[in-house]
Amino acid sequence: MSRALVRLLGTLWLCWWFASVGEAQIGYMRYKDPKQPVVTRVRDLMSRMTLEEKIGQMVQIDRSVANAKVMKTNFIGSVLSGGGSEPLPRATAEDWVNMINEFQKGALESRLGIPMMYGIDAVHGHNNVYNATIFPHNVGLGCTRDPALAQRIGAATALEVRATGIPYVFAPCIAVCRDPRWGRCYESYSEDPKIVQQMTEIIPGLQGSMPSNSRKGFPYVGGETKVAACAKHFVGDGGTTKGVNENNTLIDWHGLLSIHMPAYSDSIIKGVSTVMVSYSSWNGVKMHANRELITGFLKNTLKFKGFVISDWQGIDRITSPPNSNYTYSVQASIEAGVDMVMVPYKYDEFIQDLTLLVKSSIIPMERIDDAVERILFVKFTMGLFENPLADTSLVNELGSQEHRDLAREAVRKTLVLLKNGKNESATLLPLPKKVPKLLVAGTHSDNLGYQCGGWTIKWQGFSGNSDTRGTTILSAIKSTVDPSTEVVFRDNPDSEFIESNNFEYAIVVVGEPPYAETAGDSTTLTMEDPGPNVINNVCGTVKCVVVLISGRPIVIEPYISSVDALVAAWLPGTEGQGVTDVLFGDYGFTGKLARTWFKSVDQLPMNAGDPHYDPLFPFGFGLTTESVSDLVARSTSGAVSVRVCVFTITITLIISLYLSG
Repeated sequence: MSRALVRLLGTLWLCWWFASVGEAQIGYMRYKDPKQPVVTRVRDLMSRMTLEEKIGQMVQIDRSVANAKVMKTNFIGSVLSGGGSEPLPRATAEDWVNMINEFQKGALESRLGIPMMYGIDAVHGHNNVYNATIFPHNVGLGCTRDPALAQRIGAATALEVRATGIPYVFAPCIAVCRDPRWGRCYESYSEDPKIVQQMTEIIPGLQGSMPSNSRKGFPYVGGETKVAACAKHFVGDGGTTKGVNENNTLIDWHGLLSIHMPAYSDSIIKGVSTVMVSYSSWNGVKMHANRELITGFLKNTLKFKGFVISDWQGIDRITSPPNSNYTYSVQASIEAGVDMVMVPYKYDEFIQDLTLLVKSSIIPMERIDDAVERILFVKFTMGLFENPLADTSLVNELGSQEHRDLAREAVRKTLVLLKNGKNESATLLPLPKKVPKLLVAGTHSDNLGYQCGGWTIKWQGFSGNSDTRGTTILSAIKSTVDPSTEVVFRDNPDSEFIESNNFEYAIVVVGEPPYAETAGDSTTLTMEDPGPNVINNVCGTVKCVVVLISGRPIVIEPYISSVDALVAAWLPGTEGQGVTDVLFGDYGFTGKLARTWFKSVDQLPMNAGDPHYDPLFPFGFGLTTESVSDLVARSTSGAVSVRVCVFTITITLIISLYLSG
């Protein structure tokens, strides 16, 4: 064979080899290889993305405007359910899974197949979903001083959320509510930043506990039974002037750091995946446009490596009036460090404006790359690329008995006993289960919606017993008392009715109606009518315990003298049996106030440590009781001791008489 032919064959073989290797390299995409480090996968995917694909990842839209085509053609990075937004009334876990998978299939059909992440509010359990377990709101959980309980609630919530195919929750709220006039105060654990810090233990419950070798600030989600969490609302949302929602927080740098910032530092250490920006302002600067705090402090100083998300139409509200200069709002928020924008409807306008701002070199490409890298990092960490489609393997976790038992335990521990008897020697609680007749009164006695409060099934909550499944306080009372006890219910009994019946005692359940956000702002903090009238009619005639259902301390000073016992039950959720567990002495009262109870709204704002501190009930107050079984055991033990003592004295006397005689 001639040398020329050998060279030709060699050249052809090399060409074939290079071509084969090239085809293999083209076919091999590192970002799709789960064996590669997350950082490598992010960089590989970023190198393949167009500007259009990158901006699409920064968009979060509401499910009502989402479909497979929208997801594919706009490269949408995330979809959410706004408050009460559901596939259909009383949707099952399977209904949710099917809807979300349809959106996901659209995203996966895009050029690079980047999965979207679906988000939902789950601020006290999976609160948007029919049949879910609704836990007590944070205002009650703070009274438990029990971070381990918060972690268990987080784990249960994660399972129920995942049961519906959702991998991302807008929780926890780690606001420090400094004024109960704020309509979101019930979303806050306490006025004390130390308690709020402790309760960030819910994050490892939601996301899983970080491995010991994890790097500070990096997001962590521990598998398909966990969800990405969202610490909110950054920062100072609980300190606005007069408690007005979305208003201005006037406080110096030291105050911001010492009161409102500590829980964010803890959340980042625990691997929180995302942080949501507050509607409020700090010293006149809208948080959604505050580069100093979002980029400068959160990202650079605290080393947060997850992504920052806006609140619902949060960037629109940078201007006053809202949406008066949308292009400026897009620019200001993205430059400040917002990575994903909860649009939620007009995604076309947002995409067009941001694209123009980048192409005009107003927003640098580096800022877009930073945002998208953070979003992709979280998605890879969550395992979305390996398991983008949800299944129905966890549907039985939704509203499971185990979770309802946990919620019932949480209710017991949240209750704070503020008064027990007209004097120390005439206590009323625990109540006897066996009496001829007892009265249950008040608009909140038999109303599951009122028990749960806002952010339950609908954004503003609901009234009645048909919107989800649970146990009202009235139902719990009926199932707790002795079968021979007659339970009589009237929501608003008059004096004549009360006097004409021989009630042994009465349980009066009154308080606030459900509300959320600005609709809950109140300058008066009074209970809902006819609550005061019910207290006056009932408690003036028969021994009564008043159970308050409220999202915060409310005006009760005028009624204190007339009631025999007073219990702050906050917003206990679906498991009303937790209230009766303690009222009837199966368990003792242990809760301690996590916020100050004022005498008059004229004192507000008033927090522990203030110079003018003069509360009705101070921070940390809470009477305790023993369970009936403990009382019986103690009295039995005491009786045994007395018998032993009498026996010893008798024997001693006999021996003494014998020896002397």
